[in-house]
Amino acid sequence: MNKTINIFWFRRDLRLEDNVGLFHALNGKHPVVAIFIFDKEIIDSLKKDDPRVTFIHDTIRNMNTLLQNEYGSTIRTYYGKPTAIFNKLSHEYNIETVFSNHDYEPYAINRDLSIKRLLEKNNIGFTSYKDQVIFETNEIVKDDGLPYKVYTPYSKKWMTALENNPIKFFRSQDLLKHLLSPLPENMVALKDMSFETSPQKITPYNISNKIIDNYEATRNFPSVNGTSKIGPHLRFGTLSVRFMASKALKNDNTTFLKELIWREFFMQILWHFPQTVTKSFKPQYENVKWRNNKREFEAWCEGKTGYPLVDAGMRELNQTGFMHNRVRMLVGSFLCKHLLIDWRLGEAYFAEKLHDYEMSSNIGNWQWVAGCGVDASPYFRIFNPTTQIQKFDKSLAYIRKWVPDHQELTYPVPIVEHKFARERCLDTYKTALNKN
Repeated sequence: MNKTINIFWFRRDLRLEDNVGLFHALNGKHPVVAIFIFDKEIIDSLKKDDPRVTFIHDTIRNMNTLLQNEYGSTIRTYYGKPTAIFNKLSHEYNIETVFSNHDYEPYAINRDLSIKRLLEKNNIGFTSYKDQVIFETNEIVKDDGLPYKVYTPYSKKWMTALENNPIKFFRSQDLLKHLLSPLPENMVALKDMSFETSPQKITPYNISNKIIDNYEATRNFPSVNGTSKIGPHLRFGTLSVRFMASKALKNDNTTFLKELIWREFFMQILWHFPQTVTKSFKPQYENVKWRNNKREFEAWCEGKTGYPLVDAGMRELNQTGFMHNRVRMLVGSFLCKHLLIDWRLGEAYFAEKLHDYEMSSNIGNWQWVAGCGVDASPYFRIFNPTTQIQKFDKSLAYIRKWVPDHQELTYPVPIVEHKFARERCLDTYKTALNKN
């Protein structure tokens, strides 16, 4: 009989330190086999040079190098459907428990339920832990138990809860010796999944004291390197949210901390209201008659609208997989309100391009700019893409970097006149909202 083991299943928690599920697995009474599954259900829909797949692959390879050198162990990687992989593992090993960390997206919730049922049939336990957030699901709710739909009271209660529940770290370094490496390393190659190395690289995060301390003063100016770039690292778990929250508290930077709270606000909204993946949070906004002009959507995607700040944002996104948050609000508003193109089309384009794509935040923010979401910007708030330059890129440094042709004769004329677009948007939304 094979000796009994536990399994730790890495998902969006790609780090060895301060990883809650890994910590608990390593504290168990059996040796641990660590695995990662490249889920066919997810990655087969991606472009074959998607930088996020390269990033995941490189991260695991780097983790394996450390584990091999320090502990003689590795993370075993698989490519396939999780249910098929676990069915195979349950016959290969005498498994007592599979450990993981919670994932809150609709697909992940259903996947985990399927895995749990499969394992139970084989008398194997399945347990997961809170790891990617400070507070999850229904931990921060109103006094009547209902979810918050407005950010400000949610954030206040979140802060109070944090004061009453100090951040705890989960140190695994001394426990990694319990990782088992029963077979030679099996690292699935990108080519084995029909992927190739992406030319785009995910930017390393910068959480220096200077970035954190100056965040409020610099975060709105896209030409200034004033943001931490932690988005994809929180998304894939290469950075601990507990560490980031504690750093914001230590630096006494409430503005930075509130950005982390916004992330959790949108996460709990998606968890409570999963229909918002495809439907407006405010149902009456489903009446909006979108124009969805294909030619105009393509011009927006390519950064050829004739509005330099909008085009700069889209070209930065296409070339780097990143767009400054202030500019994201402008390009989103422009698509929905100037061009009257459905927010779902913009959300899908960002989902494909953004390195830091997070379903809850992407949907939440797109519905925010469209006016149809939780705690949304009112429909009559329409950003002026020209005056936004005066506010946030007065020196044109950002525009010159990404739209060097903005003063050339070849640069497109504006795709729509601002005053006309504004009035058309207001009329369209009013008509939709006045329907019974």
